[in-house]
Amino acid sequence: MRLPDLEAWAIFACVVEHRSFSGAADAIGVSKATVSKAITRLETHLGQSLFHRTSRRLSLTENGKALAEHAARILAEATAAEEAALDAATAPTGLVRVAAPMSLGLIAIAPVIADFLVAHPGIEIDLHLSDARVDIVAEGFDIALRIAALPDSSLRARKLADMRMYLVAAPEYLAQAGTPTHPGQLGEHRCFAYTNVTTPWRFVGPDGTEVSVRLRGPLATNSGEAMLPALRRGLGIAMLPDFIVGDDVAAGRLVPILSEWIPHGGALHLMTSPGTLRPARVEVLIAYLSEHLKSLCALQR
Repeated sequence: MRLPDLEAWAIFACVVEHRSFSGAADAIGVSKATVSKAITRLETHLGQSLFHRTSRRLSLTENGKALAEHAARILAEATAAEEAALDAATAPTGLVRVAAPMSLGLIAIAPVIADFLVAHPGIEIDLHLSDARVDIVAEGFDIALRIAALPDSSLRARKLADMRMYLVAAPEYLAQAGTPTHPGQLGEHRCFAYTNVTTPWRFVGPDGTEVSVRLRGPLATNSGEAMLPALRRGLGIAMLPDFIVGDDVAAGRLVPILSEWIPHGGALHLMTSPGTLRPARVEVLIAYLSEHLKSLCALQR
């Protein structure tokens, strides 16, 4: 039986992460020629090309895209196995890459990360804040935090906290357009769409009735905070979490509507790649985030 070329698979994963042969070579401390030979060796063994190569650009083939996740998993599990064997008696060290939503990241996650770095000085954090959904495996993240109802996925997920969601509008909008008394009436209103969450909006009523509503409106954006100016000017209705609209609701600038109907998707989840082995530094951060983000459902600005 021929054993798999684990070195070539690991180098392939590094090239995917760094998006170049030279970047991968610098990251792992070998020559560019060594990286190139490993990729050629793996392609020859597999009988298929993994990259499109031009003088200016390196991109994955369709076969390469299909195998990139497997390569990342091989590298991650091998790294985790080595760290578990070599560093069990020492404090974890190294880099952890984390992706999180922009607003939540600034308000809640960045302070928790700061406390974590004080408690674990040997660990470094690369915190990537964006409301766009990231591909954890392809982009090389160890952890991603997401606020949503999660579709079926090969990724591993754990729920950290419920997030209180508000359906809100300005008093001026409601005075002009009327206040809906049932989710089914939202189709007649101007509703803002959060593009990182698949429409329609879904609600569960006080008697367990489920209702879904297709949206129409003047604004669609991948940032919840970007909806606030239009909301405050009375241009429509939006569904947003407490940490974004809590101050506006408390000040009366925005008014909650349909409060007895519970929206789907109001939870913070921690996502990791599907492998069961992770480096000790990643496990330590997962445990810390899980403990310190439990109370997010009560977070106010």
